[in-house]
Amino acid sequence: MKKKIELDTGKKVFPLILMCVGIALALALWIGRLNIIAVVCVAFNCIMAALITLSLIFKKKVYAPMVFAYAAASIGVVVYYVIFGADAGFGAFTSGLAGFASAEHPLFTGEGNFFTRLLGNILLVLPTGLSLWGLFFVAKKNFNKNSLKQALAGVLCVLLLGTSVYYVLFMNLRSKPNTKRLWDGHDDYLSGVDKKANADSPNVLFVMMDDLGYGDVSLNGAIYDTPNIDSIGENGLNLTNFYSAYSVCSPARFAALTGRYPYRGYADNVIYPTVDTLAPFAQTRIFNSIEMGNNADGMLGDEITMAETFKAAGYATGCFGKWHLGDYGEYLPTNQGFDYFYGSHHVNDMRPFYHVKEENGEWEIVHGTNELKDQSQASAWIHEEINAWVKEQAESDTPFFAYYATPWPHAPIFAGDDFDGTTGMGTYVDCVTEFDHYLGLLFDTMEKAGVLENTIIVFTSDNGPALEGSVADLRGGKYLAYEGGQKVPFMIRWDNANGALGEIGTERNSSAVLVDLFPTLVELCGITGNGGTANYLPADREIDGVSMAQLLKDDTVLHTEEHPILHMKREVVKAVQYTVPTSEIKAMYPDYDHAVLAENEYLTFKYFEKIQNDNSAFWDKNRKNWLHILTDDYAENYNRTSVYPEVAEQFKEKLHEITDNFKNNRRGIIAE
Repeated sequence: MKKKIELDTGKKVFPLILMCVGIALALALWIGRLNIIAVVCVAFNCIMAALITLSLIFKKKVYAPMVFAYAAASIGVVVYYVIFGADAGFGAFTSGLAGFASAEHPLFTGEGNFFTRLLGNILLVLPTGLSLWGLFFVAKKNFNKNSLKQALAGVLCVLLLGTSVYYVLFMNLRSKPNTKRLWDGHDDYLSGVDKKANADSPNVLFVMMDDLGYGDVSLNGAIYDTPNIDSIGENGLNLTNFYSAYSVCSPARFAALTGRYPYRGYADNVIYPTVDTLAPFAQTRIFNSIEMGNNADGMLGDEITMAETFKAAGYATGCFGKWHLGDYGEYLPTNQGFDYFYGSHHVNDMRPFYHVKEENGEWEIVHGTNELKDQSQASAWIHEEINAWVKEQAESDTPFFAYYATPWPHAPIFAGDDFDGTTGMGTYVDCVTEFDHYLGLLFDTMEKAGVLENTIIVFTSDNGPALEGSVADLRGGKYLAYEGGQKVPFMIRWDNANGALGEIGTERNSSAVLVDLFPTLVELCGITGNGGTANYLPADREIDGVSMAQLLKDDTVLHTEEHPILHMKREVVKAVQYTVPTSEIKAMYPDYDHAVLAENEYLTFKYFEKIQNDNSAFWDKNRKNWLHILTDDYAENYNRTSVYPEVAEQFKEKLHEITDNFKNNRRGIIAE
């Protein structure tokens, strides 16, 4: 006679341990408030489903403590996302379909409330809950026919396994950030900005390329022509030693818009989509909150952006092209200071990839995923939008701040039909040439509309090139802390500068960095606060950048020991860089007569405590305690630590000081 299936409510040690683990995980999730613990909970439940099934097969028993363990972890996850969830409770079903309008699907895209999150999360967990309850009920119930009981138990075990996997795929993973929020300072600052912008205020056009190398513009020596990009430097200034604030996309954009290093906002890596659950990259829905930390899914809404500052001052604000700083709620561009956004929330090598039009935190997909498998029309579409928007603003008396964040030449690279194959140098150059062409058309529109002369035009790139492109004579490329990863083109033009840019058409050789842009534009545009306070910047948080206004005028050195340039990677300060008067070095080494000391008034040093080798043949080697003098060795070829050991030690101490300050005050909060 076959052994009957039964419910075991005894006090066997292993099932009881599992029940304790399930309860402990639920409590840890509520206390720790981290998405990663929720993932551990659902992984634990998958294991529990397998153990319950094995117990049924080999022992003919369903152990009650195992059922309670599964239930405890599930309840922990549901309660957590009901209380701390960052969407309406159904966000896992959001997808990148053509024509998707967020306003028409508030349960998928909206923040919702307690009750929508309760309903959404209960519905998501319901299949697993019913399967678990059914198995418990069948094991407890006496059946006349044992075969029927076995069959039902077997079916319910299969359902429990299947629904556990289903829940992993469809569970909500959008959670409120678990960090010190700066909303009070955010609101106080913006309410204090003087709204005095008028028709005489300078407009701003901030152009940011994506993965364009230092040597990819002809003004910096490219072997192809970029005449319209070059015209910015030729009619303004070309900064030869300008650095992005990071060597990869999202962190650099965070730095540009906030004037703060990305570490301040948990933005130290690429931000991934939180949608398109069943795509091959579905796991990226959890990637952000783990990689960035503390459940951050993009640039936190309590960060103060340039767009918010300019909007508060009375500017019209628009963002065009690539956002790449979050795709829902507080992370959306029109919840970060922009009146209007056209472009992609995500980067063009991730799924889903679509173009949206967005206002007031609501967006509609206008070019969907399938349509954008071929991205050859992207440059034209983005140009049409920014061109029309600038023309519209020019017809009003309202000055504008336009952020033109083209997705090019980030791979996969496309060029329009009129440009594909025309340069004879491949799609990369075709793509850059096409962008240069459309930039020229935008300048034509601005000139005809009478706003070109009074527009501050800034051109740069978020980091160095990846698969192809030119870093000129520099070392490294994208995602490396070497010069080729972070040193990028930078040009600025303002025809009505009235001396603010010094001698037009010249170069500036002193170093500057992308976090400097925010305070620079605030000063150049005369933004004030609290009834006239000049150069009005937030006071509740560290602004890492310094205004470049004096550098632009006369090449003044900005980045000394007090304001070093940082090269970071994955929350680690890899290198510290700043400029030192040569007289100080001579005083330290009075017997030295090196040419670099004799020929330069200032020396720019860069120090690595440890950096991976960029030579793939020696990938397992690291460079440790390396000191470079960029003034005469911008390619970082030679380690000067043995020659200037005291300087190396000074820079090492500075690196440790900065690292400690970051760790002790992650968000850079300034105490009152």
